[in-house]
Amino acid sequence: MVARRLEKLQRDFLWGGGSLERKVHLINWEAVCAQKEKGGLGIRRIARLNKVLLGKWLWRFAFEEDKLWKKVIMEKFGQEGLGWRTNEARGTFGVGVWKEILKEADWCWDNIEFKVGKGTKVRFWTDHWCGNAALSQTFPLLFELAAHRNATVNEVWDPSFGQGSWNISFSRDFNNWEVDLVGNLLYMLRDYKISSEEDSVLWKGGGSGIFRVKEAYNLLVASNDIVFPNKGIWVDKVPTKVVFFAWEATWGKVLTLDRLQRRGWQFPNRCFLCGCEEETVNHILLHCTVVRVLWEIVLVLFGIQWVFPETVKDMLFSWRGSFVGKKRKKDDGSPVSIFSLSGSNAQDGHLAAGRNGVKRLRTIILT
Repeated sequence: MVARRLEKLQRDFLWGGGSLERKVHLINWEAVCAQKEKGGLGIRRIARLNKVLLGKWLWRFAFEEDKLWKKVIMEKFGQEGLGWRTNEARGTFGVGVWKEILKEADWCWDNIEFKVGKGTKVRFWTDHWCGNAALSQTFPLLFELAAHRNATVNEVWDPSFGQGSWNISFSRDFNNWEVDLVGNLLYMLRDYKISSEEDSVLWKGGGSGIFRVKEAYNLLVASNDIVFPNKGIWVDKVPTKVVFFAWEATWGKVLTLDRLQRRGWQFPNRCFLCGCEEETVNHILLHCTVVRVLWEIVLVLFGIQWVFPETVKDMLFSWRGSFVGKKRKKDDGSPVSIFSLSGSNAQDGHLAAGRNGVKRLRTIILT
């Protein structure tokens, strides 16, 4: 409930509305909260961020040693198994903090693996310490035949032969077609052996092996295949308001006349700049004959000959193509600046022309 209210405040702030005024939310909130590379603004969903911050305590409980807070939790709830977790909070009354934290255990432990040291606190078959998953999942048939399914890594390791070797007990002899499975298991174990270090945990969701809030948050975000020209939009030295307009235009969500008609407004649709075509976001920013004059000035200044793409999104992808080359740093902000100039003048119903208009355009492009 609190998260929903806070996100409503965020949405109203973004789109300019409030409790006394309702404004159109042009882009879906889930899309807004996506990473910039996926077409969003990089805003974090509050409920999802809360899950990550709760999950971090489970990681800390397994990762940290001899902390006072951990001793208090262990004293109250007790240890489960080999000490990496607490027992479940089964009380039917109240909403304890640790009880809420334990609700995040499934996804959190799905992204934790063990680094074996002494091997006394890691289950050989059921914990993930070797390969891409627990050995019970990688070799389910061998797990069914295992004599000691809850054995620790230390109990399966035999130090009596040279540098030590694996001594895995099974409940029966193998059939001929099962022997290869044992060979595959031993091959996977070839680079592993116990040491004098303590067993520890590693976070699989990032490159460092340590729990990071940003990396954990990204794990909870549903993946999508959206390709977005974010590098052509989020450009240095371009005002935020201008960049935001370009972001809306790339999504095709600017409130042009055609979109207003779809929302039920009744009026003729004609471009205020040229008066010849219907007003769409791609028309007023790229294909309008009046706006095309501005683009031609830009192309002449940069010495470019170019065929215009159909959409704003395709245009931004193309602009960052190889033809920009050596001037890329200076040229990157040109499209979004022209978008802003064209869009603002379309809303005003006129376009600045003549010498003053050219000077204004040159200033936007060359600074």
